Amino acid sequence: MDVKIKLDMFEGPLDLLLHLIDKSEVDVTEIPIARITDQYMKMLSAMQQLELDVASEFLVMAATLLAIKSRMLLPKAEPADLSDMLLDEEEGMDPREELVQRLLEYKRYKRLSDALREREEARGQVYTRMPMDLTSYAKEENPLDGVTPDDLLQYFADALANQEETEPEFAEMSREEISVSDRMEEIAAEVLNHGGHLRFSQLLRWNRLTKERVVTTFLAVLELMKTRRVRIRQNRLFDDMDIEAALPEKGGEASGW
Repeated sequence: MDVKIKLDMFEGPLDLLLHLIDKSEVDVTEIPIARITDQYMKMLSAMQQLELDVASEFLVMAATLLAIKSRMLLPKAEPADLSDMLLDEEEGMDPREELVQRLLEYKRYKRLSDALREREEARGQVYTRMPMDLTSYAKEENPLDGVTPDDLLQYFADALANQEETEPEFAEMSREEISVSDRMEEIAAEVLNHGGHLRFSQLLRWNRLTKERVVTTFLAVLELMKTRRVRIRQNRLFDDMDIEAALPEKGGEASGW
């Protein structure tokens, strides 16, 4: 198993070199190799109790720096012929070039690791938990529990299908004005007259049942449920709805009764 060993504040020889270069305030591509090598050797001599694997990496870099420093200090001989000129072009490459490329690549990876570390720290401040069932904390009962829009539509269709409409010999066209608030009071009175219990179909008993009357009745029942004056119950699916008068709350009576 590979074990990562961190030496003081430096994670490797390239990290130490970048520190020395930044401290000298010089560009990576223009490394003062003599000065950086001297500083590097002083840092190595000051390090105590090195692990063998880590020390070997620092020593290899020290040897590389000394080799580059030696090559840069050697005088360049004048080329005698064309072959020597071609050889000099190859040997005349900057000895620091390979080291500079390694430092630039290491610097890119270090910036990326710093960005990932910042994201890890930010994500570490976020705590999540699994969803909880909060129904036990609900204090109010839903008056429309179990009644879906499809149920209301089915009741409406059944009411229209079961209506008994007699066709008069002469029809008189007139617009019937029905108030929802007035219809609410009528329904409330009918529920009380029937002992606080009434079926929805009993509210639709007119000699002439119109869409306006049915819609107004539905709206009035919904408003009564909203104001908690009545409750709606259903024994089974698509069955007629039972309308019950809401029981008075403790310490007072239900509003409107």
